[in-house]
Amino acid sequence: MTKEAAIGAVAALDDELRRSMYWFIRRAGRPITRDEAAEHAGISRKLAAFHLDKLVDAGLLQARYEHAGGIRRVGRTPKVYVPADTEIRVSIPERRHEVLAEILMNAVLTEATGETARDAALRVAADRGARTGRDLRERLRPGRLGAERALTLLHTTLGEEGFEPARTAPACLRLRNCPFHPLTAQAPDLVCALNHTYLTGLLRGLEADTIHAELAPAPGECCVELRAQPDA
Repeated sequence: MTKEAAIGAVAALDDELRRSMYWFIRRAGRPITRDEAAEHAGISRKLAAFHLDKLVDAGLLQARYEHAGGIRRVGRTPKVYVPADTEIRVSIPERRHEVLAEILMNAVLTEATGETARDAALRVAADRGARTGRDLRERLRPGRLGAERALTLLHTTLGEEGFEPARTAPACLRLRNCPFHPLTAQAPDLVCALNHTYLTGLLRGLEADTIHAELAPAPGECCVELRAQPDA
């Protein structure tokens, strides 16, 4: 689900009746008909159908036609609703703690003999960044990347990942947001190193040789900025 869709889904729950029906369906553990939702909310079937379909449009519920309990009856098959198998999360500014958790979990699972936990985490972060860069290159097929084109691609990509990039100079892309805050404040050396390693790996996978990632901590911002090589 995109950030815009997630915001729309949360907004759909602002209505008290809609929110009540949504939690009723989530807790039911089975498909719920319009009649059941209407009875729970104390409203007409028509009004319940309106709210339920709004929740479907928002991606919070899924609808299908089936007989309650799987028993076929004479007449029209009723429309039933079940919770959508979608995680919805909105954070402003954006936070991506699950990425950090995945890196640390994979580091634990793949730590080699003689490798420290920190080294394993850095290795996983570098691999993840390189994979992201390769996927981006394969999808866009940009050819040989000069500094200007590389910074433009990175601006779009890192914006989608929540870094809030800003072109503070023609040859510099500053990352205004740290997706791992406030965990960064608890272990800045580790988290900043993982961030730097991830972005360095991304540049390698993208084959953006004209750009380098450097640590440049600033209060309230990401600790890394991307700069064009002096001879780019």
